[in-house]
Formats: sequence, structure tokens, C-alpha cells
Amino acid sequence: MPVLDSDLHGSAPDKCGTALLIIDVINDLDFAEASQLMRYAPAMARKLAKLKQRAKKAGIPVVYVNDNFGRWRSDLRSLVEHCRKGNARQIVDLLQPGQDDYFVLKPKHSGFFSSTLETLLRYLGAKTLILAGIAGNYCVLFTANDAYMRDYKLFVPSDCTVSNSAKENREALKLMHDYLKADVRPSTKLRLRRC
Repeated sequence: MPVLDSDLHGSAPDKCGTALLIIDVINDLDFAEASQLMRYAPAMARKLAKLKQRAKKAGIPVVYVNDNFGRWRSDLRSLVEHCRKGNARQIVDLLQPGQDDYFVLKPKHSGFFSSTLETLLRYLGAKTLILAGIAGNYCVLFTANDAYMRDYKLFVPSDCTVSNSAKENREALKLMHDYLKADVRPSTKLRLRRC
């Protein structure tokens, strides 16, 4: 019989000053502008998968922060299965959460709004966040803004986020760099310290 942690009040087993937030990649991409995103999303997903591997090797916790698609009864398994049937199957297959990853459902653009993200990050001990995912000019930007307002140090690797167009993505990254003090160097240039 497995031994359970005696603290069942929300504490996370991982402790690390950094967390990787993967935003809205579990996605069916079933909306009008999805074809625009799909021009950039597969390349981004491959780079993000490599960044996730590096983070896990360094002991950095990975937190999936994902839309609930208006399904308030959603759970991870049903959400992944639903999205695997959509336009983004290749991306979902490449980036689906592992058993030791965290998963937070969000009802709106920011991962912090009406979600458990802030509590989870506090239990993890995170002070630095690496944000990546879909879409740079919406959910990544809004999450970065709310993280900045909470005094997190931010990294938003430029090659691990996409928007409907390259121009919109560049503009979002510039906003995050200039106003939220985010480091937007490519993921291959990030030095990940072991936790």
C-alpha cells in the first residue's frame, strides 16, 4: 500500500524557485483564426518540448495552465482526449502533460484569474516563471502581466510562444520585454539551474 504524504492541504511535493508554465497548448484549435496559428504552432511545439525536457532534467516543475473551453467539469484526461480529435493533434501528442506535471484549468485569458495557479506557485516556492504557449498576444501576455503584478521574475522564450501572425507575436514579446521586464531570449539561450 503506497504511503501518502501526511499534508493533504494543497502542498506540492516539488520545491523550486523556478516553474515552467505551459499555456493553452492542450487545445483543439477549433476557432476562426486557428489556421493562422497552425502555420507557427508545430515548430513552436517542437522547441517547447525540448525546453520542457531540459526543465524536467533540472528538476523545474512544469505547470500546464489551460483553458477549460467552457466545460466546467473538465479534467485533464477528458480535455486531452477532446483536443487530440481536433486540428492540433500533433501538438497535443507532442506536449501532453506527464503524470508528474501539474495542471491548472483557467476560465479566462490570464492563468491567475479565478484559478489555483497562485496557490500552487506559492507551495512550489517559485519566484521565477518561464512562460510559453498559445497565444503570445493573449493568454501568455495576460498571464505574464498578472505574474509581473505579483513580482515574479519572467522569462518568455521567443521561440516557445506563437500568435496568429509573426508580427503580433513580436509585438507581444516587445510589450512583455519593455513593460513587464521579461527576458525574451530564445529557449536555447536559457540557462536552467538545477533545483
